[in-house]
Amino acid sequence: MKRSGSADLPLHYGYVPRWLSERMARLGLAITEVLISEYGKAEVLRRLSDPFWFQSLGAVMGMDWHSSGITTSVMGALKRAINPHSRELGIYICGGKGKFSRQAPDEIRSVCERTGLDGGQLVRCSKLSAKVDNTAVQDGFQLYMHNFVISDEGQWTVIQQGMSPGNSTARRYHWHSAGLRSFVDEPHTAICGINQGVILNLADHAACPARDGVLSITREKPEYMMHDIQQLVLPSHHDVRTEDVDLKRLGAVLWLAHERQPADFEELLLLEGVGPRTLQSLALVSEVIHGAPSRFRDPARFAFAHGGKDGHPFPVPIQVYDETIDIMQTAVQKAKMGQSDKQDALRKLHALAGRAEKDFIPSGDVGAWIEKENRDSWKYGGRTVFGKAVPPAGESKGRQLRLF
Repeated sequence: MKRSGSADLPLHYGYVPRWLSERMARLGLAITEVLISEYGKAEVLRRLSDPFWFQSLGAVMGMDWHSSGITTSVMGALKRAINPHSRELGIYICGGKGKFSRQAPDEIRSVCERTGLDGGQLVRCSKLSAKVDNTAVQDGFQLYMHNFVISDEGQWTVIQQGMSPGNSTARRYHWHSAGLRSFVDEPHTAICGINQGVILNLADHAACPARDGVLSITREKPEYMMHDIQQLVLPSHHDVRTEDVDLKRLGAVLWLAHERQPADFEELLLLEGVGPRTLQSLALVSEVIHGAPSRFRDPARFAFAHGGKDGHPFPVPIQVYDETIDIMQTAVQKAKMGQSDKQDALRKLHALAGRAEKDFIPSGDVGAWIEKENRDSWKYGGRTVFGKAVPPAGESKGRQLRLF
């Protein structure tokens, strides 16, 4: 069984306002539909099992780029958006946070009644993945969220999260059904996060004698070191800093969107009326859909699409967000009618940004871009949980910036 990894995240408290959660659901559904159309259902599950891609998805949807709340908010938005269309998409999301996590078995059985899948086996997989992370691997994090994502072909992914009150962090665990062998003997292809030192890991192959010992009620209880294979340990600071992003990749997207005029590649985009700010968001959304796994090692970069609800790196640009959603939804609807020009345009936009990146030489830091976004935020309908963005001193509220 493939355990794709985990992520350590600072605990953030608060809520996701309705104006953002509704947009997250709409954009999440559009991204999912394009992924299925381009790459299939199995690829959606694989992406969700990648902690770096998942973090990038949350950032491009406008969540705080590194907080623990990204997990529950993204999965909640996807469940609300995808499940009403599950029969068409072939993907079902079960479980959730707190009491909803305990509903996962019943929801899985309900899905299996409709699809003919083996409910007993899938419920067992759901429970065992939680037991391994909560009990067999004792790393100080207690699970409080469990989502089980199933395709109608029987593949599944688990996204679950635990809390460690002792150091104010949450840890997210990702599982993937590809290559299922054993839940209790080397199920993890990657364990990442802050090294907790010597822990009890009864799922390690070297713990086979310990597992036998537990079964025979012996006195021995061996402890083993769990080594980090890959890391996504997000910093405690909330603001986006230069060291958090790949300046070459981000700079190429910003250059593409703001230094060249959209008319220069209008035929390429086939998206008439899209201005540079919306193009910036579309370029980052297209990378979430079409980017290779190696391009998601700096999730903070994707916060430059739609900002963050707490204002980091800048307020959520509502007008830009809505324009991006409209373009994505139009692309999906046209593809269903056999017209793939807009989906082709998004794919070509990602390729164009990649080509620009090869020759781009980064200079300075991201501070200037963040300052500009904050200064112009009111022009795009910028908004945070604290309220709407206002013009800086000397600017007129009547001077709105055209997006298209």
